This record gives sequence, C-alpha cells and structure tokens, in this order.
Amino acid sequence: MKILKRFAVAFFAAATLGTVSSCTKGFEELNINPNQNPNVIPETLLAPALTDLVKRNMDRAMRITNELMQVHVTRDNTDEFHRYVIRSAEADYMWNGWYTQLTDFRDMYNSAVAVKSPTFMAIARICEVWTFSLLTDTFGDVPYSEALQGRAGNLQPKFDKQEDIYRDLFVKLEEANDLLKANTNLGADQAQLDPLFQGNALKWRKFGNSLYLRLLMRVSNRTDAIAPGNMSPQAKLRDMVNTRPADYPLIANNSESAIMRWSGTAPYQSPFQTWRTADFVSSSSMSEFFINNLAEWNDPRLPKWATLAGGIYKGVQSGYVPGQIPAPQSTYPAALMTEPLLGNILNYPEVQLLLAEAALRGWITGDAKAYYETGATNGITLWGLTPPTTFLSSPDVKWEATSPTATKLDQIHLQKYYALFFTDFQQWFEYRRTGHPVLPIGPGVRNNGQMPARINYPVYVQSLNQVNYQAAVADQGADDINTKVWWQL
Repeated sequence: MKILKRFAVAFFAAATLGTVSSCTKGFEELNINPNQNPNVIPETLLAPALTDLVKRNMDRAMRITNELMQVHVTRDNTDEFHRYVIRSAEADYMWNGWYTQLTDFRDMYNSAVAVKSPTFMAIARICEVWTFSLLTDTFGDVPYSEALQGRAGNLQPKFDKQEDIYRDLFVKLEEANDLLKANTNLGADQAQLDPLFQGNALKWRKFGNSLYLRLLMRVSNRTDAIAPGNMSPQAKLRDMVNTRPADYPLIANNSESAIMRWSGTAPYQSPFQTWRTADFVSSSSMSEFFINNLAEWNDPRLPKWATLAGGIYKGVQSGYVPGQIPAPQSTYPAALMTEPLLGNILNYPEVQLLLAEAALRGWITGDAKAYYETGATNGITLWGLTPPTTFLSSPDVKWEATSPTATKLDQIHLQKYYALFFTDFQQWFEYRRTGHPVLPIGPGVRNNGQMPARINYPVYVQSLNQVNYQAAVADQGADDINTKVWWQL
C-alpha cells in the first residue's frame, strides 16, 4: 500500500507539476544537432508536444465531445456520454496529458529566452495559452500560477480562480503578439520542425490572435475588466477588430487555419490510423441531428463524414431509452481514420463565425450576415468541396434580416458546430457558453436532461492535493459535472 501511495505521489508530481517531458517517440531523427544540448533547443520540443496534444484531443473528441454533442451515438446498453453521464475516471487522461505538454511548452519558452529567439518565445506562449484554456474550460479552477513547479519542490500547487487564469492568458497572448511583430521567420532547419506553420511567423501571429478572439468570446458573458488595459471582453474585441485591426491580424483564409495536417507518415499520423477499422466504425452510428441538417442542406460534407445505410444517410436518436438499442445506421467512413483535416485546432470558418456573433451582439461593428455567410461557405471549401448554389438559401441556413436574434445565433452556432468537427472540446464549450445549437433531448437522457457543465477533478488530485482541492471546491462549488465554471451564467 505504501508503494502504491508513493507511486501515486510521483505520478501526480509528474503529470501535474512538470517533472517529466512528453514522449518523443518517432521524433528522434528530427533533432537537428545531436552535439547540442536539447534542453536549450526550443525547436526539439515543439513537434512532439504539439503532435501528442492534438492526438489526445482528437481521441477525446471521438470519445466524449462527439457523443455529448450528438455527432455520433454509441450503440450499447450502458449509460454513455450521449445520456449526459460522465464517470469520474474520465478526468485523468486530459488532466495528465495537458499538464505534461504544458511542461514542454514552458521549457520551450525558457529555452527560447536562453537562445534569444523571440519567435519561439511567442510560439511557446501561444501553445501554453491554448493548453491552459483547454484545462480551465474543462475543469474550471485549476493549478496555474504554481503549476509546473515540481522540479522546484512544489508538489501541492494552489488552484487559481478561472477569472485570474483568463486574465493572465490574455497577458500572454499580448506578449506573443508583440514578439511576433518583427515577423522573423524560423530558419530552414527550425522550420522543418514546425508541423503547424513551417516557421512562418505571421501565420503563428494570426493563430495567436485568433485564439485571443476565441477566448474573449468564451468569457463574453462576463463584463469584468479582465483584458489588458482594464478592458472588458467586449471592449477588447472592439479594440482588436475595429480600432487596431492591423495590430491584431487574424486568420484570413482557409490556408492559414491552424490544423495539424496529418501526412500519414510517422510521426505525423492520425491517432486513428492505428485503430482497427471495426473499432472506428462499428460501435456507433451517426446521430439524427448531425445527419439530418447536412442532408437537408444537400451539404457535400455529408459523404465525407458519414456512410450510406441502406442507400440513404440515416442517423439514430441520441439519448435513446436504455435497452432499446437502435439498428445500425450511417457510420463514420473508414477514410476519416487518416483524414488530415481532423487535426484541426482553430480554423478560418470558426474565426468568421465568432466575428458574426460579436457583430450580431453589437460588440464590434461589421456585417454579421457577411461574416456568417463567409464562415458557413468556408466550412465547406475547407474540405476541398464546393457549396451548392442553393446552400445559402437553404432552410435554417438563409439569413433573414427580420429573424429574431435567438434564431440568428442558432444559425451561427449550427454552422460553427460543423466547422468544429473533431476539434477537441470546442463544440461542448460553445454549447455551455451559449446554449446553441439547440439539441434535441432523447427520452433516455440522464442528469435531469442537463448538459454537463464541466468534468470533475481527477480522484487522485483530491487525495494528493487535498487542502488546495478543498479550497477550490469551496470557491467554485461542488466537484461534480453540474457546477458551472466562472464564464458560464
């Protein structure tokens, strides 16, 4: 028992506090100078950390997000995610993986400082912010200011309030934007180790600012002066988009999207590439909600994302009554197992749809309809497809100036729902923030029909960091799936 406890403490320190680095399997041959200390070469950390993180996010999108958000429905007789059941053991995989990669991003930043590389300093900051945003949006209050200090002996970090975490995330994104203003691309040897933008500083800058846009919208139910310059989220949005757009360039087309485009060759392989085809396609069917919208719009993404069942595209009911397992219908095509675009982090359609919402709500000046239609059509062209000529006039797609704001918001978020296909937890995060798109609730749904608001903390954290865990619960609320995080109202 003592051995087990010592192992648990060591694991807690490694996963949460930054005492280990991530696995670099498959990346050894990419190190550019075997005679130089890898601890001071920031580029050796980027590809392994990014690749591991995106693979983990895709795995959880498949397992959790796509069920909660009615992309697919598991066909077995247990309480699954589509019934709004999340077991406590689900927390460990994300918590451990995200904190492990945060260690690498922090080491990358420190190494970049040592070698005087502002571009890599900025890249490290953007990756760190992205990862911490996933953590806090999933769990709420988490270790932040004292996290990643295991090497210094801090094995029981305090949990920071979510609003304080966001305040510092915005500071870090400002730092990254400033560092990238010089537009210094990485050298050729370094660029080959950047699987996202191949060393292009401007694309990294646009990604960072687009992440800034996403996170400002994430906290936009609040009006606190949380952004740098003592600005509210709404004021900072106006500053970025209307007042100083040249200072905050955003992703401007599909080619600039932040996507880990899997090549199919190790180490850049989709996590699903090694799955058995039966495991990928046989245990679930696509949901009625997911299928029916695409079919109604004659959306060309449908055959990319679903198979025919009996000559038609057909989904099953999400949240069906236990014991009444539906017959198999459309499933994921096996081709998605190696699809490069499933490695999405943040794409151009999302940016346009975020701007559409901000314009509709009056937080920025701009044409909400134009942003919306650009986002909707680029959600299709991103996949190398052509929107039907009738797409923007299809039911539930056509933008009517006289429609209520709630209707327009649902249109925006329905298109964003599809733009976020397999994008970590973003569909779920946005649903928790807005209640859109409106999802049908099946008769077998548990949890009083209430969408989970967060995931509980890992059980081992509750025991190994008990005092700080209890303080977090006292501040945030009960450690269960129905306690709302700070940005949820």
